Amino acid sequence: MNGNDFVGWILRSPFHKMMSRVTMLITVTGKKSGRGYTLPVSYYEDGGYLWIITRRDRTWWKNLQDGGADVNLLVKRTPLRGFASVESDPKATEARLVQYFQRFPRAARAMKVRMENGAPHPEDVARVLKERMFVKVKVAE
Repeated sequence: MNGNDFVGWILRSPFHKMMSRVTMLITVTGKKSGRGYTLPVSYYEDGGYLWIITRRDRTWWKNLQDGGADVNLLVKRTPLRGFASVESDPKATEARLVQYFQRFPRAARAMKVRMENGAPHPEDVARVLKERMFVKVKVAE
């Protein structure tokens, strides 16, 4: 069992509360393979969307390029459907990252982002923008 499998097991179990406030499962369908891939991702809710922050060097999000795709989610042990797309606007991504660090200072520390008077240091934001990106998910009603 690898780390993703273990986290998935926890998120599906009665013990999910220890992680499900900030971690959910997303299932995306591979564009080439047609297979479903389920993985745990960090998320938060804002403005009617679930926002996922992920590393650019991961490959799962590439299945959401070119207009997005339907996804299945497990949020707080509740199965949901949604539509996910990559946030591709550089200015919007930068603004979202600043907001993310202000909202989650622990994440800023984990990514070695210096905070000055509650705001992330611009050089650190620029560095993290090269490594991370956002995916937005609109949950189906």
